[in-house]
Amino acid sequence: MTVWNPTDDGYADLSSHDTFEQGAPHNTFARLRREDPLSWTEYAGGENYWSVTRQADILEMNRNTAVFSSARGIRMEDQSYEEYLARRTFQETDAPEHMMTRIKVAKAFSKPVIAKFDDEITKLCDNILDEALSEDSFDATKTIARQLPMQMLGRILGLPEEDLPWLVEKGDALIANTDPDFTDHVLDKMSTDEFRMMPFNSPAGAELFVYAKELMAKKEAAGDTSGILHMIMQEGKDGNTITEEEFRNFFCLLVAAGNDTTRYSIAAGIQAMCHQPELLQQMQSDDIWATAPDEIIRWATPALYFRRTAMQDYEMHGKTIREGDKVLYWWSSGNRDENAFEQPFRVNLARQNNKHVSFGQGGPHVCLGMWLARLEVRVLFQSLAKRLSHIEADGEHKFLRSNFVGGIKSLPVRIKRA
Repeated sequence: MTVWNPTDDGYADLSSHDTFEQGAPHNTFARLRREDPLSWTEYAGGENYWSVTRQADILEMNRNTAVFSSARGIRMEDQSYEEYLARRTFQETDAPEHMMTRIKVAKAFSKPVIAKFDDEITKLCDNILDEALSEDSFDATKTIARQLPMQMLGRILGLPEEDLPWLVEKGDALIANTDPDFTDHVLDKMSTDEFRMMPFNSPAGAELFVYAKELMAKKEAAGDTSGILHMIMQEGKDGNTITEEEFRNFFCLLVAAGNDTTRYSIAAGIQAMCHQPELLQQMQSDDIWATAPDEIIRWATPALYFRRTAMQDYEMHGKTIREGDKVLYWWSSGNRDENAFEQPFRVNLARQNNKHVSFGQGGPHVCLGMWLARLEVRVLFQSLAKRLSHIEADGEHKFLRSNFVGGIKSLPVRIKRA
């Protein structure tokens, strides 16, 4: 299955959010992998940057944290150092600071702990699908893909259920801050300094900050001092505790990334089922579930790229990345690399040795929630497949207007129940 961006002539502007509104520009990524795997881009919106598009190069550079730093920002957009300090999360730090923060909550997201949620996720999926599949035609992103990670977010973080729709709305406004369907404060269409010190330069960051402060005050008053949010506030091995600003940014990261990435993996998997009818029958077997979640997540690639900054000169492909240069690792290209994956433009649920880069594998910033994402994807599709005899597209799907988050925001489908 190949779902091409119809505007992609092989020379798409990767710095434009409009380019990605009809899906990732895979013709352009394929050309770059062949002809210019370390390509230099003149960027009108800020400092120029390098694009890394081959999977092997991405893995090599992602491991090399001595040369390529996260502590200058992880997105294409540039920030002043003042803005960076105000907005950063542990994603935007290097060792040892990154590990000092990560270790506080890593156990809560470990494979054994997440496995205990299997039954609870199964119940949530049953309830979600009972409601969604009562109709023959519906938007699968809104009625299925959005619901499961939102409800799990509440359970993982200990949030009131009635607050979840509002929280996910604000998380969408943060991480999809370039799409007018999700925010009135469209990042590249407005000129304002009002929110430049807030996460993602968004007013939603300010609202979530107020919410987080009030939430923690209520938990303290009720004697509720357990859970992930309290873990992150504990003193680290270095004797330091995170600041109020750092807690705000951590909370915003969990709300945004913890919800959106799994949602868009689920949506992409359902889209694949519509275009590869054999996937439904394969999902009704128990033989493919050791490999299927990672293949669905490879196919989705919900985070399209991450940025690093060179701390010293570095030679690759006959070119020199200079100290201070901005470097973008394009996960979306690495996950379609013909030299790393056989038939990368088809979903193969039984794909072995799936070295996709959707979780940032190979480096210290590997996704904290990867075991939860895999579990949610597995249980959701196992439950869905049991209930269907057919699924097909029922209209055009729509992608986010974002070159950072790759997601199908609207996915009309028609189904026949088993």
